[in-house]
Amino acid sequence: MGKIFKDDVSIVLSGEAGQGIQTIEKILTKILKEEGFNVFATKEYMSRIRGGSNSTEIRVGSDTVRTHINKIDLLLPLTKKSVDHLENRIDTETIIIAEKETLNLDNKNLIDIPIFKIANEIGSKIYSNIVAVGFVLSLFGIEKEQLKKHMENYFAKKSKDIIQKNIQAIEKGYDEGKKLYSSEDLKIQIKNNEETKDNLLINGNDAVALGALAGGCDSIFSYPMTPGTGVLLSLANFSQKFDDILVEQAEDEIAAINMAIGGWYAGARSMVTTSGGGFSLMEEGVSLAGMLESPMVIHIAQRPGPATGLPTRTAQEDLNLALYSGHGEFPRIIYAPGNIEDAFFIAQKAFNEADKYQVPVFLLTDQYFVDSYYNVKKFNLDNIKIEKYFIKTDKNYKRYKITENGISPRGIPNYGEGIVGVDSDEHDEYGHITEDLDIRIKMMDKRMGKLDLLKENAIMPEIIGSEDFKNLIISWGSNYNSVKEALKKSKIKNTSILHFTQLYPLNNKVKDLLKKAEKIIVVENNATGQFANLLKLETNINIDNRILKYDGMPFSVEELIKKIEEII
Repeated sequence: MGKIFKDDVSIVLSGEAGQGIQTIEKILTKILKEEGFNVFATKEYMSRIRGGSNSTEIRVGSDTVRTHINKIDLLLPLTKKSVDHLENRIDTETIIIAEKETLNLDNKNLIDIPIFKIANEIGSKIYSNIVAVGFVLSLFGIEKEQLKKHMENYFAKKSKDIIQKNIQAIEKGYDEGKKLYSSEDLKIQIKNNEETKDNLLINGNDAVALGALAGGCDSIFSYPMTPGTGVLLSLANFSQKFDDILVEQAEDEIAAINMAIGGWYAGARSMVTTSGGGFSLMEEGVSLAGMLESPMVIHIAQRPGPATGLPTRTAQEDLNLALYSGHGEFPRIIYAPGNIEDAFFIAQKAFNEADKYQVPVFLLTDQYFVDSYYNVKKFNLDNIKIEKYFIKTDKNYKRYKITENGISPRGIPNYGEGIVGVDSDEHDEYGHITEDLDIRIKMMDKRMGKLDLLKENAIMPEIIGSEDFKNLIISWGSNYNSVKEALKKSKIKNTSILHFTQLYPLNNKVKDLLKKAEKIIVVENNATGQFANLLKLETNINIDNRILKYDGMPFSVEELIKKIEEII
């Protein structure tokens, strides 16, 4: 066959739920990163515990790799259904590595490897996934002696017998792959880098959770819902090392957001994490935060709706939900990190901004974002500060004192002599309930007056490419890396990317950037172009060119290149 990969290779492993596909993903990416390779991994999975067809894509490159592509170079299926499931991604160049007889496969690019036979000889077909890991690692020329160490580390909490059998499995799989590598029938000659070994290998969930910790988050209240649960689990894991974090699984979403409001009232820095369906139940609490002028940080990991929709797939369908959530009118901030680094720094910033402006702050991610991971340099913490804005109250303290910029001094109970009165009804400066209509107008003007300040300090979108552009591609959230790689690999000229990390409110200077472009394209994972519509609302600039995807899958680099080139 004589196939050698030198710059970038896309490896996809697929099987039923319960066959350990995610175990393969974790072990392979961890070992490859520790051996100095740049890695990216993402998964797509069905909403079931057993059966179906799940897959994980692992890209390895000589340079950084950070996004999903459609092309499959090496496919390792553990079931025949897996091959059928990925049919539209398999081309004439795809090499399939499988046990021919067991899976009953017939493909000209099939390499017959006795994965299940080896696993059964060790003791159970359950070890077939580790056999596959050994095979893949051999293609990178990694020394066999390293495998034992990696297995001992990964399965450290298991019994000696299980550790030993996993070592046997990975070594026997390695031996099968080494035959091909040595004969140069199949090998991967991607250069590794010593510096990469010191990188972090984390996913979106961990990045948001770590950013929250850096922002002073000391409590999280949530009810589990895929894919938002990942941040809850990450903070629960981190709480074993940071013992001043309260992690509470509430009885439902309504309780969760009300607990978080109570946390902020008492001086804590609380957050909730959920997904669209769960957040729908939190909307009354969001409105309560708006009236109380309570800080709040809300992470929404988006997935397709309406209702249960596709619970394990990805989407950007909840921008409108965050933008218009809660009855009545009150200011808010909406962020959507575009990469792992963004997720950390924006999550950190969210807590300071919530505290400073006393408004709900939303972090919008999605299933693709939170479940994907890659290696990044360690975060620079030099400019990280936890900024707390509450004051020590005096006897004449007014919680809702009328101020020029709309921000009242926030006190917390038992810190000073004042009484910190808050009320969910309209209230006066002391927080006492009122139906005085003149006071109502003054309080509404005070709250809404923060919007001008928020716009002035809103994050400007990032321009990727020349500032002297003719065409402009607009992206937000998880499409950052996909659009960036697509533009880099395409033949398109005079085109730049305008990527938004802050979706609302928009900086006043955004309109001037949009007016410079002759042609604008918006890329979104929803059916209606929610952000394009918001841009129209805020800037009065209509964007007709929209690349929209809403099948539950992320954009691949290849399809973006094709669609952008068709428009431009």
